[in-house]
Amino acid sequence: MWVFEEIVEGRKLTEIINTEHENVKYLKGIKLPHNVVAVADIVEACAGANILVFVIPHQFLGGLCEKIRPVVAPDCVGVSLIKGVHFDDTGMVLISELISKEMGGMDISVLMGANLANEVAAGDFSESTIGYNIQAHGKLLQTIFNDPRFQVSIVNDVPGVEVCGAVKNVVALGAGFIDGMGGGDNSKAAIIRIGLMEMKKFIKTHYPKVQDSTFFESCGVADLIVTCYGGRNRKCAEVHARAPLSHPSPEPPPCFASLCSCAFDLTRVN
Repeated sequence: MWVFEEIVEGRKLTEIINTEHENVKYLKGIKLPHNVVAVADIVEACAGANILVFVIPHQFLGGLCEKIRPVVAPDCVGVSLIKGVHFDDTGMVLISELISKEMGGMDISVLMGANLANEVAAGDFSESTIGYNIQAHGKLLQTIFNDPRFQVSIVNDVPGVEVCGAVKNVVALGAGFIDGMGGGDNSKAAIIRIGLMEMKKFIKTHYPKVQDSTFFESCGVADLIVTCYGGRNRKCAEVHARAPLSHPSPEPPPCFASLCSCAFDLTRVN
């Protein structure tokens, strides 16, 4: 597992993970299996890989892909867990498309769903959805990820799965504003229902071939629900509604950076 090297309380993060089997900075309190080995050199971590799992901020993809493309196995395939979309002069671009291009045409599937990290790590039951281009790759990834406590379905719909995972964060902001203003469950239910319909309209405008059934997979309605109740963006919007960012303060309120990031993505989607 490639880990961006950081110093935590005077020690390298990779050293902590490999000796204490815990990511004390980003997943505190969760013990990792001993066969998960943290490696600071991305070329070393990916050398000879048959499958790559991408879980990093998409802004760093270009430089990293350039380094690992020459060292992976010729038949290597990838799966992206990155929730977001990219925009260029032509419009919206899928992160999976960016990765595929940077990796010389590698086939990239996506995995999205109602998967709050702490709950998955704690072993709580959850579901997820893999969107694939090539069925054999989808089935292979399903075999790898599926577990009695982590049920994975597969669909031949990469754009539908991937964009659902990105735009549901916009709806979660609305849910958080409702919470921050003291609204009730009826109001939040309305936000979720209307938001789902707008998600569907937006995604089908850009990708007309997206399947209706995808919105009823874990990547769709389930991810939307969990994000509107327990996700980071909902929490940040609630904080903003209770203490607006324009309020004079020597320091920004909690979640300021996250809320600004999501708000920026919202303007680009719009």
